[in-house]
Amino acid sequence: MRTGWESMKKLFVVTVASEKGGVGKTTIATNLAVYLKALHEDLPVTIASFDNHFSVDHMFALGPRPATGMHELLTGSPSPELVGLGQYGVQYIASARRLSPPDATPKSLRARLDALDLDGILILDTRPILDWFTEAALLAADLVLTPVKDRASLLNASALRAVLADAGRSERLWLVPSLVDTRARLNSEVRVGDFLTFSARERDYQVVDLMISKSPRVESLASGFASRIRPVLTHARQTAVHGQLRALADFVLSRRAAAPPAPEIASVVPGSPPFFRRLVAECPVCAERAIAANGHPFFDLRSRRQGLIHPECFSELLNECELGMLAGPEAMLVMELAGPGMIDEEAELQLHLFDSGNRLVASERVIDPGQGHFRGVLEGLTGRRWQATLREWVLVAGESGSLERLSRRAEREAFAMRRRLVLREAMGKLR
Repeated sequence: MRTGWESMKKLFVVTVASEKGGVGKTTIATNLAVYLKALHEDLPVTIASFDNHFSVDHMFALGPRPATGMHELLTGSPSPELVGLGQYGVQYIASARRLSPPDATPKSLRARLDALDLDGILILDTRPILDWFTEAALLAADLVLTPVKDRASLLNASALRAVLADAGRSERLWLVPSLVDTRARLNSEVRVGDFLTFSARERDYQVVDLMISKSPRVESLASGFASRIRPVLTHARQTAVHGQLRALADFVLSRRAAAPPAPEIASVVPGSPPFFRRLVAECPVCAERAIAANGHPFFDLRSRRQGLIHPECFSELLNECELGMLAGPEAMLVMELAGPGMIDEEAELQLHLFDSGNRLVASERVIDPGQGHFRGVLEGLTGRRWQATLREWVLVAGESGSLERLSRRAEREAFAMRRRLVLREAMGKLR
């Protein structure tokens, strides 16, 4: 199966999490944002916190406190307006005094973050407890950084790893030795920092090859009575922590570069005729231009996107499912998707085949639709990233034709009428 949906980078989410307080978690999260932006001025960097100490706001806020923030992210309709430009060129989402877990699974957070339409890197600072918010931040992350400074914090990391392991994402967790006194030794030969790293690797953890030193100068930047928290980059460059945070930023950039690219979503043709208001130029299977040749018409109910699938691409798609043996030129294929942002389990894709009389012939459940070509095809059909899909209905006609033919009024009306009949039948019988 050809796939052309592999050229655009998705939002890269970095979660900084630890069940133990006092390990430098917020210091790492806030300063990491500053260093990432300083290293690459053209890289969008955003930060948000589930904690209520307002450290993010005290470092990055510009002007009056925004009217919306983390509370609205979790309870309302996610909007780019929730994100404000802050100090040092870092974007931020305003913290909230009180947050209550929404009536949704923690897995739903990633869909809300993707709905913000952000680029670059998003850093999530978490609470020193494994609650709904921390679990959600872990499951939304492409990279999890867990600061550890002693045996207790190392032991606590096992709970975070268990959450990720249950989701099949334990490889995203990296420990960061933090607040380590470089002068402290267990004996004349073994330093505390080296022993901490050795102990972590003995427990089969991935450990970032650096350590954030304990520094009174750095600690003073977030203490005292000043309302503004200052970053290490501008107020503690003479400390060893300056170089260590830069190295940590380089590590994050390297992990982002190694991450799989996100699918490219087919664009809507500008200036489309009124009856093709959301016309997509590319075939959602191979991402090559399709509207200049014959193809199978498709229609996405929620976005109203429509376009053509190359006949050979449609055949390849049917060959991946058992319904392909039953599909004829007068059939209608309906894809029903319950996306990962909507339900507690993994995403579920059902394929339904209707005959020329708009009667249901057969249905088939696609195993693990989040993997392989089906994921890219669905993103091309709906115009939404996989994590942002909810309940989707997409129809594909078994009969191919040209865009010119479909532009005729009689053909358009016939296809629209059949879509309505099939969807009415599907939504009525398949519930």
